[in-house]
Amino acid sequence: MIDSRRKFIGTMATGLATTLASPKGVLGANDRIRMGIIGIGARGTELVHWALACPNLDFVAFADVYTKRLEDAKALVPNAATYLDHRRLLDDKTIDAVIIATPQHLHCEHFVNSIEAGKHVYQEKTMAFTVEHAKRMRAAYQQAPKLTVQVGHQGVSSGQMPDAQSFLATGYVGKITAVHMHMYRNTPHGKPQWARPVYPDMNPENILWNSFLGEAPKREFDANRYINWRYFWDYSGGNVYENMCHQLSFWYKALNLQIPKAVTMTGGVYLWKDGREVPDTMNVSLEHPEDILVSWDSGFGNNQLGVTEDVLGDDGTISKGQSIRYLPQKVNRPDGVELLGRTTAPANAHMQNFLDCIRSGKEPACPFELGFRVSIACRMSVDSYRQGRTMRWDPKKEQIV
Repeated sequence: MIDSRRKFIGTMATGLATTLASPKGVLGANDRIRMGIIGIGARGTELVHWALACPNLDFVAFADVYTKRLEDAKALVPNAATYLDHRRLLDDKTIDAVIIATPQHLHCEHFVNSIEAGKHVYQEKTMAFTVEHAKRMRAAYQQAPKLTVQVGHQGVSSGQMPDAQSFLATGYVGKITAVHMHMYRNTPHGKPQWARPVYPDMNPENILWNSFLGEAPKREFDANRYINWRYFWDYSGGNVYENMCHQLSFWYKALNLQIPKAVTMTGGVYLWKDGREVPDTMNVSLEHPEDILVSWDSGFGNNQLGVTEDVLGDDGTISKGQSIRYLPQKVNRPDGVELLGRTTAPANAHMQNFLDCIRSGKEPACPFELGFRVSIACRMSVDSYRQGRTMRWDPKKEQIV
């Protein structure tokens, strides 16, 4: 079996394309961008589809630690090269840009390797797993300021962002003191949120287990930990890193909120007693230096409250869900009228923005610095939950205390 895997590695690496790319640097508006991806699971596959829908792009390489995923990737782009070792992909100097869609604990390693290899990076959220990782990623990026980095908070590229910004620009919201956010889902009985089946071929012969572990604590091979990594603190920040980050990023951009000064998170595994460590029901309170309190609550056992955010000002409210609208506070704006956002954007707008910025050298919709702030807020939340106390941010030392 080991010999067969080695043969597979050699076979899958033979798809390396010939050198056809433009020299590194800002590309022309019509230059084709050659792209690869590190991590071709369900989310990575979705991102590849977004990329393939963009003009003037060639998808040329896939990297993943699981052989089955590389076989599946061939159905997406039959002529692309495939690698079990992401460093082999990065060695291809004809590749301009990479998507990183690996488990959260591996983001830092793959990001730093990609930046040092001179690649533009679309970094799936949450950008950094820990504060130390965020700083390490920043240090690498600062050494290559001409590279474009887009963090995968795609909501900031939706039509709702210009609508929110236009509502705020009117001054009709007034003094904002709070943002209330909900994120609720439900699933049928017996089908837990995020649960993925373990298949017989998920074994040490087909999965590079040590590559998956990265800097996480060493363990014997465990197929459940591999495929259901979102359940475990070693690799995941739970729903804080999966979904709170998206809702935070939208309003961190719209309101230019900085890293919170204090965060408190409570909750627990109340519903799905399936071995997961991350909570399925939770509440987070984030105190920001702008005198704005952001609250986020989430659960997987009822979807009545859905996914919504309400920005609360003394003159009005911005309410965001499937649509976005402004509602006046009649006590202060008796003649105010409701305003409905109408701007639309395609599903792959965030990916297109990334590619446009590679060509133009402009700042992307979700730049590194925004991803950095969101990452710290998310880590403060998880640390608060796990330590059972409020976490505070020291902006001078850049440490959670």
